[in-house]
Amino acid sequence: MPKNILEVKDLKKYFPIRSGFFSKPVAWVKAVDGVSFEMQQGEVLGLVGESGCGKTTLVNVLLKLEEPTSGKVFFDGLDLFNMDKKDLRRIRKHLQIVFQDPFWSLNPRLLIRDIVGEPIKVHTELGGEELVKRVGNLLEMVGLPRDGVYMYPHEFSGGERQRIAIARALALSPKLVVLDEPTSSIDILSQAQILELLKELKKSLGLTYILISHDLSVVSHMADRIAVMYLGKMVEYGPAEQVFSQAAHPYTQALFAAIPTLDTEGIDSIATIEGNVPSAINPPSGCRFHTRCPMAKDICSQKEPAMVRLGGGHTAACHFINQK
Repeated sequence: MPKNILEVKDLKKYFPIRSGFFSKPVAWVKAVDGVSFEMQQGEVLGLVGESGCGKTTLVNVLLKLEEPTSGKVFFDGLDLFNMDKKDLRRIRKHLQIVFQDPFWSLNPRLLIRDIVGEPIKVHTELGGEELVKRVGNLLEMVGLPRDGVYMYPHEFSGGERQRIAIARALALSPKLVVLDEPTSSIDILSQAQILELLKELKKSLGLTYILISHDLSVVSHMADRIAVMYLGKMVEYGPAEQVFSQAAHPYTQALFAAIPTLDTEGIDSIATIEGNVPSAINPPSGCRFHTRCPMAKDICSQKEPAMVRLGGGHTAACHFINQK
């Protein structure tokens, strides 16, 4: 039975707003506000939601790029927020990220040898020809020629640069890789090739992925489970097939309804979510989606809904789930 590689418990990340540089906070941006979930080893978790919902902040905290406000995260059974610098350094190599834009995430002044080899030099004693050989092996693993080690990023296409970013993320044999919009900045053909590469690498290396994407077709192609976030909260979570076929939360339903299909006739026929995302500084009381929800009743603005179990690991936070 697969074990949990990641357990997130009531995680919060608030950013202070100050009126002056040394003044006390006058308000807080509640970017992540009480998120809990689990991931099994070898799974792909698709993290979806509109811009500003807290997806990127969540993974930044999971990767220890941001300090949490409160909550617990256990990675491979270890308390990520309660370890010394030496242990954290050892754990970091198992947590890697592939950024959204392969052009800006690769230093244009460095050879690929140095870009992909940098984490290897930091965490191991490899150098010289051994390092070049290791980088060459990584390039081959992602479908690039070994002699690319002596080339610069600008000599590669967008899709090839994303392969280089993936090679860098895999340099230390990680267990968990965050994919932050991995196909959003490349052409359609390269997107399909990158997705197939990621699936092959997951299978051959036993990787676990957190996939952040606005493109729900990418999520449906890759994800085993889906987590839907809205304004710092997780509103729905469960097996991908179940969430796509039986979306329970009104926000999830609205997201899926906004996906264009072959039957869509013009931009005016695409469903949209009414209204704007409220401020995370002063989020709505009760259910945070109630200001935009067509099903909203008085209770929605007065009481925050609890996560309701729907079976098969599928949960959603809505007062009216059992009435649908």
